[in-house]
Amino acid sequence: MAKGPAVIGVLTEPPQPTWWKANRHKVLLVIGLLVGYWLGTHTADASPAQRHPRHTPPATHSPTSPGTHNPAPRSA
Repeated sequence: MAKGPAVIGVLTEPPQPTWWKANRHKVLLVIGLLVGYWLGTHTADASPAQRHPRHTPPATHSPTSPGTHNPAPRSA
């Protein structure tokens, strides 16, 4: 008599991943974006409104000195 097929292994479906394993990339992305936004808005050098304007004092040349030019004051 012929023997029936031999069972070599049994295929089973893997268990469903947990919520954390399925969504951790989304959670970490949102956390990274929030931290980046916070750092960008709370750093003194990142905000142009908090920077001090770079202003040089006007030259103190006398108007009668030859070869000097006193430019008009700049408006801010």
